[in-house]
Amino acid sequence: MAKKCDICGKGPRTGNRIVRKGLPKKKGGIGLHTTGISRRRFLPNLQKIKADVGGSIRSRLVCSSCLKSGKVVKA
Repeated sequence: MAKKCDICGKGPRTGNRIVRKGLPKKKGGIGLHTTGISRRRFLPNLQKIKADVGGSIRSRLVCSSCLKSGKVVKA
């Protein structure tokens, strides 16, 4: 099952997970030092709902932003 919204096509985005070590300068330390960077994924908030599509009721994966904006009619 694809992690993609059936209405707007919103899918996973990528970013970085950054690990830092040390005490910040404003707390009296010598500053934060980056000790590791690895890739991560930001997944969309998908909900499985029954929606009215073309007169028939179908199960759809829809992101929460489409539900809140009213782009989908629930069955």
